[in-house]
Amino acid sequence: MTDWAKKRLGDISDSCLGKMLDKAKNKGSYQPYLANLNVQWGMFKLGSLQKMRFEEHEQERYGLEVGDLIICEGGEPGRCAIWRGEVANMKIQKALHRLRVRPEYCSNFLYYRMLLAGRNRELDRHFIGSTIKHLTGVRLKDVEFEFPELDEQKSISTALRLLDKKIELNNKINAELEAMAKLIYDYWFVQFDFPDANGKPYKSSGGKMVYNEALKREIPEGWGEKTLGTLGEFKNGVNYDPSSPGDISCPIINVRNISASSYFLDPNDLDHVFLSEREVRKYSVEDGDIIIARSGIPGATRLMHEFHENTLYCGFAIRFRLKESIWGNMVFFYMKSIEKIISDGSGGTILKNVNQEILRELAISSPNDSVILKQFNEIIEPIFSKLSQVQKENRVLSELRDWLLPMLMNGQVTVKD
Repeated sequence: MTDWAKKRLGDISDSCLGKMLDKAKNKGSYQPYLANLNVQWGMFKLGSLQKMRFEEHEQERYGLEVGDLIICEGGEPGRCAIWRGEVANMKIQKALHRLRVRPEYCSNFLYYRMLLAGRNRELDRHFIGSTIKHLTGVRLKDVEFEFPELDEQKSISTALRLLDKKIELNNKINAELEAMAKLIYDYWFVQFDFPDANGKPYKSSGGKMVYNEALKREIPEGWGEKTLGTLGEFKNGVNYDPSSPGDISCPIINVRNISASSYFLDPNDLDHVFLSEREVRKYSVEDGDIIIARSGIPGATRLMHEFHENTLYCGFAIRFRLKESIWGNMVFFYMKSIEKIISDGSGGTILKNVNQEILRELAISSPNDSVILKQFNEIIEPIFSKLSQVQKENRVLSELRDWLLPMLMNGQVTVKD
């Protein structure tokens, strides 16, 4: 790496801060913008985008182009992602830096170098503030990295980008699988078009429906309703005291793990705590357990699948263990379908909380024949297996990328054609 040139970001790129939100002064048309909360390490969360007014001449200052680096000024200063044109006419709000690399440098290379600098805390020395840290525009320009020639920058970033693109493709595959599984659940247990005795969709083929007072809706004739409290047991998680550790190392599910997942929790992304044997026995999860967040994202529901031994769950979560596993998939999808309803209706003022009382009283339609549940599970289980397989592949790809990143950036590993 001796021939790599050291350069300040201010010398190889142009940067600016986003627009301040001022409803009284802002004019122009409403357009989407990124705020601090939309920027994660290496990705954007685009499900909660807001809009504000931007005038036509502000496109140059606040608009985004493919390859722009978006860097957080505060919150978690230095947090960085690269814009790849995910949403049209996107702008940035104040508290975000837009860094646009000049043509003789590779934006993807700088993006990966910024990720490494955030991980190894190189950026920390550029922050200002004692309690609340910030990365100002002036300090960002002073950040200094070593750069190889442009062709080598492109080779290095291409190798890393190929891994990321495969991860992104896998994420899309899993999103499609999740959507497919949900569609099947809706078709069978919301629209009630499960296969009848002749293999035809029940309701659409004229299957008789009757009104159920408890569920406040029509359900197939002969079906009933069951509350979740009769189907299984709810139990709050462990509230552990770090100052009084036990002697057993336990992976523990926290709200952040629930938030970072969709269906299955990542067993390799759990913190570890040391607890006593009694606590391990009391709060261990089993395959098929359903975990529900009590706070933070109240009502968020995940399914335990292929986890490590002695995995526990924290006091901000509730475990639901079914008496009969045959109900597991149907109940899981039902709870997934009402995540937002649970969240909106949960108790608490400053901090929303879901509690066992709310969950026990939730009622679902109950098929009159266990064959229907067995048939549903036979369709869903292969989808879940594929989801798990793709999730494992992404874990391996992520570990490979993270292992290569520092070595590529310091010249220990080179990329050949």
